[in-house]
Amino acid sequence: MSLIIAYVGKKGCVMASDKRKIGYFGDKANLEELEKELYHGDINTDEDFFAKASQLGISIKITDDANKIKVVGNTIRGEVSTKGTFETRRRRIYGTTNGYQIITLKGSETKSRNAGKSGLIIFGNEYAKEMAQTLIKRKWKASLSLRYMGDIFEEIVAEVASKTPTVGNKIDVLMQQPKFNESEAQKHLNITIDNDIKVLIKFRQDLTEQLVQQNLSIDMANKILDKGEIGQVVSIDGNMLFVQLNDKTQALDDNWKQLAAPGQNVLMFTESDNVEIGDKVVIENEVLCLKKDKSSLKCDIILCSL
Repeated sequence: MSLIIAYVGKKGCVMASDKRKIGYFGDKANLEELEKELYHGDINTDEDFFAKASQLGISIKITDDANKIKVVGNTIRGEVSTKGTFETRRRRIYGTTNGYQIITLKGSETKSRNAGKSGLIIFGNEYAKEMAQTLIKRKWKASLSLRYMGDIFEEIVAEVASKTPTVGNKIDVLMQQPKFNESEAQKHLNITIDNDIKVLIKFRQDLTEQLVQQNLSIDMANKILDKGEIGQVVSIDGNMLFVQLNDKTQALDDNWKQLAAPGQNVLMFTESDNVEIGDKVVIENEVLCLKKDKSSLKCDIILCSL
């Protein structure tokens, strides 16, 4: 669903891309039919795209805010990605003066990596690429300045966007012109790409940890007690009570770490002067209180079932 056009040569690197992302939801067979028409150029406008999707019972969401190209060090990185059931596949080009590398990633694992010193590179679906290639042959000349190449690439992306919904009409153009010879370019690319992939690995690890924590929070939230007996008072010191938890209750902190297991004591506070050793502590109507007179209690812990 993307179009990225890059030039790499002795003048530097210039790259242009659209910003479109499309999300689908619906029957797999109908989705395949929609994509077939889309990639064969049978659907030319966003309006026709929505109409055909609706006819097939497919829900689609179009946004034009994706950053598909980015400056990384003295290089420009362009990326197209496809999200699978379990992994995201990424195809990236890193370009700088006198050198580029194209890599394919599955998750954060590098599946292929190829290098070159100069060229015109296009990423995108076949229909969009064919249109872009035709327009480049008509408009582009090797003698053009890098900035003018960027202007031409922007025009080409916009023209392709006017003929297929797979490409959006919001466009980014980036340019880098460091002074590298061919050897320096590949050395710099190797360092830049290795570091960039390390960032991706760290991002995926952090994301995994966040998802694990979210799942834990959901699981533990379902165990928070909102009714029933908690335990009994075993010690009184002014307005402070020590309550021994029963065999089905545990106390946790805000990070879901256990502070007290069943049978252990937790600190609670009361404003009542009618508390005695052995009084039962309960939750009734989501309120923590003494069972005998419903006088409220406070604590700085989360009470959960096992």
